[in-house]
Amino acid sequence: MASEREDFSLSGPLHLSAIDWTNVHHRRSVAACLVQGVYILERDRQLQRHESQALAPLWWEFFQFKLLHQLKDDADFSIFGAIYEFKPPPSHSHSDLSKDGIPRYVIAFRGTLTKPDSFSRDLELDVHLIRNGLHLTSRFEIAIQAVRNMVASVGNSNVWLAGHSLGSAMAMLAGKTIAKTGVFLEAYLFNPPFVSAPIERIKDKRVKHGIRIAGSVITAGLALAAKINHHNTRLSEDPFLALSAWVPCLFVNPADDICSEYIGYFEHRKKMEEIGAGAIEKLATQHSLGGLFMNAIGKGNVANTSEPLHLIPSANLIVNSTPSRDLKEAHGIHQWWKPDVQLKSQLYSYK
Repeated sequence: MASEREDFSLSGPLHLSAIDWTNVHHRRSVAACLVQGVYILERDRQLQRHESQALAPLWWEFFQFKLLHQLKDDADFSIFGAIYEFKPPPSHSHSDLSKDGIPRYVIAFRGTLTKPDSFSRDLELDVHLIRNGLHLTSRFEIAIQAVRNMVASVGNSNVWLAGHSLGSAMAMLAGKTIAKTGVFLEAYLFNPPFVSAPIERIKDKRVKHGIRIAGSVITAGLALAAKINHHNTRLSEDPFLALSAWVPCLFVNPADDICSEYIGYFEHRKKMEEIGAGAIEKLATQHSLGGLFMNAIGKGNVANTSEPLHLIPSANLIVNSTPSRDLKEAHGIHQWWKPDVQLKSQLYSYK
C-alpha cells in the first residue's frame, strides 16, 4: 500500500496552482518536488506500479514538466536520478523561459531509500561519501555524464541541478566538477551531508567557537605541511578561486545533524575574518581535518587525497528554523515545499 507521503494529492504543495518563477519560495518548492519525483519513480519501480497506478508523474506534471530520461544505477538498476523538461503553454517561447528564470531542464537526484531493493547499494554510496570517494563510483560517472551531455546540448543557463541528502551530495559534486570548467549551474541542494562531528549541536557559543578556532589552526597547519611535502604543489595555489563564482542554494535544518554543520562552516569563516584570522581560515576551509590527519599518518588512500567533496567556497545558505519533531522530519524533503516554514537566507561569497 502506498504511503500518504508518496501521494502528491495528499502531501504535495497543492497551493502552488500558479507558479511565479521570480518567487524564490516557488522555485525552491518546485525543485524539491522534482527530487521527490525521483524517490517515487524508484518506489513505483519497486512496487511495480505502472500507468494509472504510478504515483510519481504528478510530482512533475503538476508544474508542467515531463520526464525526459531516467538515470539508473548500473549495479542494482535502481532509479537514482531523472532529467525533466519544462513544457510551457503555447503562449511561452524558449526565449521567454530564460528571461523569466524558468529552467528548460532540471536534473534531479534522490537520496538514500531504506527499502530492500535499493538500500544496500545506497548504503554503499553513503560509505563512499563518508570516505570522500563518491567521485570514484559508477553512479557518479553516470550522473556527471548526463549533466555534461545536457549542458553541451542546451547550454548552462537552461539547466538546473537538484538533489536531497545523498542526491544533494551527487548534485553538489556534479556542480563543482562543471564549475571548474567555468560553467555555473543553478543548484538546489536539500539537506546536503557535511561529514564532520556535530559541533553545531553544542549550545555554549564560546565553547563552540573555541573548538572551531582550534580545528581551523590544526587543519591549516596540516594543510600547509602537506603542501610543503608535495614539492609540485605551489603554496600560493587556491583551488577555491575557480569555484568561487558558483553559488548553489543550500537548504539546511539546524536540527539535522547530517547537514547542520554547513551553518557553522560558513559562520565560522566570517568570524575568523572579523578577528583578523582570515588567512588561517582561508586555508582551513578548503580541507577536511580527518582526511589530512589520515594522510599525515600514512593511512590515506586515493579517495582521501582529493579535495573534500562537501566543501564549497560560496553558497546561498537557507536555514529552516521551524521546529522539527525528530531527525526524520528535520532531514526530510517534505519540509521544503511547506508554505509556513520559517526560513532565513544568507549569502556567503568567497574572496
